[in-house]
Amino acid sequence: MAMLLGKKVGMTQVYAESGDLLPVTVIQAGPCVVMQVKTTETDGYNAVQLGFDDVKPSRRKKPQIGTAQKAHTTPKRLVREMRLPDDAEPEYKPGDSITVGVFVKNQFVDVVGTSKGKGFAGVMKRHGFGGFPASHGTERKHRAPGSISSFASNAGHGGGPKRGKKMPGHMGNCRVTTKNHELVAIDEDKNLLIVKGSVPGPAGGYCIVQTAKRA
Repeated sequence: MAMLLGKKVGMTQVYAESGDLLPVTVIQAGPCVVMQVKTTETDGYNAVQLGFDDVKPSRRKKPQIGTAQKAHTTPKRLVREMRLPDDAEPEYKPGDSITVGVFVKNQFVDVVGTSKGKGFAGVMKRHGFGGFPASHGTERKHRAPGSISSFASNAGHGGGPKRGKKMPGHMGNCRVTTKNHELVAIDEDKNLLIVKGSVPGPAGGYCIVQTAKRA
């Protein structure tokens, strides 16, 4: 499975060979530097740690700076691990560079990002509740959640509502994975991936592009 760290540039439109106009997202993916290679002998599992986007050493802690020095590179702003099967032999070594060349055109990828934060939101905006009737006696309760029923008490586990109850609260700013994006085009000179559809997060937000698990 291939994986790259990147940054969302924005959205645009391209024409497909059939003449259809496709909405696409442009992602600057890589080049990513292999910061560390973990094996079952040294760490208990196999993984490749990737780094993307340089950052000042003064903005990172000493262990992170030391890891970058061992890989003969500079500290990175975004560092994530690509987990490998226990019986797989890592094909990379610290200091290697991984580019968009690990993907091919027309394959499918999953994109992981952080959704836009919406702040505090009520149940109608956050969960799509219908609200109360607009007339017929409803007074100043049009957007209220209504009764929370037996979810008001979690008997035997504390006095708070049961976990998972749909209520007002912080909306967005959470990890979101969108699946099965088609790779419309790859620009290896500019390290760009053109994927069909929208991906989570704002323009300039970091994301992870990986081979689709269920294409």
